[in-house]
Amino acid sequence: MSNHTELVREAAGAVIDPELRRSLGELGMIGSVSTENNTASVEVRLTISGCPAAQKIESDVRAAALSVSGIEDVTVDVQVMTAEERAELLGRLRPGGPKQNPFGPGTLTRVIAVTSGKGGVGKSTMTANLAAALAQQGFRVGILDADVYGFSIPALMGLAPDGVAVKPTRLDDMIVPPVGHDVKVISIGMFVENANAAVAWRGPMLQRTITQFLTDVYFGDLDFLLLDLPPGTGDVAITVGQQLPNAEVLVVTTGQTAASEVAVRAGVVARQTGQRILGVVENMGPLVLPDGSALALFGEGGAETVANELSIGQDKAVEVLAKIPLSLGLREGGDEGTPIVLSNPADPAAQAITELARVIAHSGPSRAGINLGITPA
Repeated sequence: MSNHTELVREAAGAVIDPELRRSLGELGMIGSVSTENNTASVEVRLTISGCPAAQKIESDVRAAALSVSGIEDVTVDVQVMTAEERAELLGRLRPGGPKQNPFGPGTLTRVIAVTSGKGGVGKSTMTANLAAALAQQGFRVGILDADVYGFSIPALMGLAPDGVAVKPTRLDDMIVPPVGHDVKVISIGMFVENANAAVAWRGPMLQRTITQFLTDVYFGDLDFLLLDLPPGTGDVAITVGQQLPNAEVLVVTTGQTAASEVAVRAGVVARQTGQRILGVVENMGPLVLPDGSALALFGEGGAETVANELSIGQDKAVEVLAKIPLSLGLREGGDEGTPIVLSNPADPAAQAITELARVIAHSGPSRAGINLGITPA
């Protein structure tokens, strides 16, 4: 093999698959490579026919090959893996085999379940922005949208163009989640045909769905997995507690008494399943008006109420980790599918959430004497 050919193979093999987030060389997706004069030919083996990332992979491979000194023209031959090649790939991605929950006790991934007592307090918006802020700070992040009845994460993460959630890629029995704003996302909204359809499921079906998301979805190596839980203390919260007793729970409330009182119950249920309360966030706090005065539209003090109640009988007090001011931009970012921490980092709400991400990233629990506070990759 000529030196030129070796350089082209190396460059093409370094291209990162946008879904699997590993290099094409590592995934075995680069086939034959040849060079003649100033022209390179590269064979790319996609995982499946109709791969949604096909155009980007082809474009990135062409650009990588052209970056090699002396190469002026590139031909990319796109093929599809055989069943045997795909099985080999899946074996590399999941060395423990399928149907394994990689996020249970002992995982190196910090699992954070975002919950609330009632709906309408901005829990999903908080999840989306917190995930985007952690990813922006260099962490590998995934979101599991466990709010089966009120799924909204795909839209909040820019993964629902024209109101229709993008579909994940299926590799045999493995599901590859779409990526939005550098965050891997899975949601039941990606599997229903009609975004306006009501998901009318009872406990066993909900449990199977959450279990499948944990076992069949390939998130890869994550620093953080955020779960957007449905409000309240129902079947999903209990299932998550059983499947992920190691999860840390972030309780979201507003300053309003009606929200804070029921938020305490969500925290109590999480603790009953063995999960640790990470802290409390008060959303929709006072809005600073043009004249400098503050409008506490949803009241104040709800987070302190929740934290104090959840601290009773505990060795360590539950803390209020952040207060997020009411922000029109926060709502607009959700409607547009771009978290405000990315679109307008100077917004007071964006600044508060970004700081919350820093606090969480450096407050990892200690287990077996090992500090799991994570440093970005």
